[in-house]
Amino acid sequence: MTDSSKRPLAVFDLDNTLADTAHRQRFLERKPRDWDAFFAAAPQDPPLAEGIALVLESAVECEVVYLTGRPERCRRDTLDWLDAQGLPEGRVYMRRDGDRRPARRTKLEILRRLASTREIRVLVDDDELVCEDAERAGFTVVRARWTAPSAALKVAQEREGRT
Repeated sequence: MTDSSKRPLAVFDLDNTLADTAHRQRFLERKPRDWDAFFAAAPQDPPLAEGIALVLESAVECEVVYLTGRPERCRRDTLDWLDAQGLPEGRVYMRRDGDRRPARRTKLEILRRLASTREIRVLVDDDELVCEDAERAGFTVVRARWTAPSAALKVAQEREGRT
């Protein structure tokens, strides 16, 4: 048995990578955006088969870690959702409540911290800017392109630092 602390990490985003957020996009398309309703609806996200399969496949050789732009206040709902999907347990890194920096900054900061002590085998994320920055920093990236892009979510991730 391999020492789990030596296994490489497979890092997975949640929204539109493992969880289909299409049903809650409407909360971001109105002005002002209804963030409380957007995150409150997350427990009803259907799983995305492609992402779920990739997590399960990665868990054979890697320790799975979840890296999301969701705020910390969503932790319980997020852990319950991951468990309900039968996904492997893993550390869940979330945005601090009130942190409005772009996802590409917050996620790259955590990736670099993780990489200082462990090999990161892969990052799987749907956010093109996160993926581009991670690749530039030397990480192997799989772009989660199995959902339709959401303009409202892209603005939320990059300009508003909300997810």
